[in-house]
Amino acid sequence: MPGAMTADGRTPPSMQATFEDALAKLPDGYVDGYFGNRPWGVTVKRSEDRKRTWLYGEELSGSDIVSFNFYRLAGPGPILKPCEMSSAKVIEFVLGFDPSTAKAASRS
Repeated sequence: MPGAMTADGRTPPSMQATFEDALAKLPDGYVDGYFGNRPWGVTVKRSEDRKRTWLYGEELSGSDIVSFNFYRLAGPGPILKPCEMSSAKVIEFVLGFDPSTAKAASRS
């Protein structure tokens, strides 16, 4: 599943729907969670009109990050704009991130 794209670089429709569904389930604001058995802190912001979603996540016990903008505009469909990383990395993260049900007691 990670990195699945069509020959023209676009995400297949079923993958697109799965990604959008997973992204929609992430809460607005900051949330702690896990990706790849490592703790992450993720902030999600959505525009008032819900046409833009911004996500920034960083590994709390390391140096990895994930950052992107996702646009729902009139035209051929939504647009994913990763910030200096591959779309595959962004998709894998959103599909695999498991937000904690309670915020962490403290961050070091």
